[in-house]
Amino acid sequence: MVDTSLYAAFLVAAFALCVTPGPDMMFIVAVGARGGPLTGVTAAVGVACAMFVHAVAAALGLSALFLTLPTLYHVLRWAGAAYLLYLAVKAFRSGGGPVEADATADPGRRRAFWRGAVTNLLNPKVILFNVSFLPQFVNPELGHIREQFLVLGSTITVMGVFVDGSVGLLSGKLGALLARSRRVSRGLDHFSGTVFAGLAVRLATTPK
Repeated sequence: MVDTSLYAAFLVAAFALCVTPGPDMMFIVAVGARGGPLTGVTAAVGVACAMFVHAVAAALGLSALFLTLPTLYHVLRWAGAAYLLYLAVKAFRSGGGPVEADATADPGRRRAFWRGAVTNLLNPKVILFNVSFLPQFVNPELGHIREQFLVLGSTITVMGVFVDGSVGLLSGKLGALLARSRRVSRGLDHFSGTVFAGLAVRLATTPK
C-alpha cells in the first residue's frame, strides 16, 4: 500500500519533527509541569489524536480548503489564539495548589486531553503543514491515496505519543518534585500562563 523507500524517508523526517521542540511540545511541558506526569502524558495523547484528525482531513482533501479560502485560515488562527489566551488567564488566576505526582484527578486529565486536542486542531499552520508535508511521501502510482495518507497519519500519531508522552511524563515528574510549596506551585502556574500566552501571540502574529 505504501512505497517502502518513501516510508523509510518519512520515518526519519517524522522523527526529526517529533523531537524538535515546537509549540505542541511547549504546551505539553507547561501542562505536565503544572498537572503532573499523567496529565502531561494525556495532553500528549490529545495532541497526537488531533494530528491524526489533520491527516484524515488531508486525505479527504479538506485541508486544501485553507489554500483557497484565506478567510477561513485567519478565522481559525484567531480562534486558536483566543483559546490559548483563555488558558493563560486561567493559569495566572490559579490558586497555586501543590501538585502530587500521578494523583491528578480524572477530570483534570480529561481537560488536559481536550485542551491538547483543541489547541492543535485550532492551529491552521498544522493544517497547512499536513497539506505540504504528507503528500511528499505518497506514491500516486500505487493507488490507494487515502489509505497511504492514513498509514502516514497513523505512524506520526504513534510516534508523537511516544515522544511527546515522554516529554509530558518527565515535565510532570519534575513539576511534582518542585511543587513542594505554594510559592513554587504558583511559579509553575505563571510559567504555564506565560507559555500559553506566548503561543497565542506566536499564532496570532506569525504569517503563513
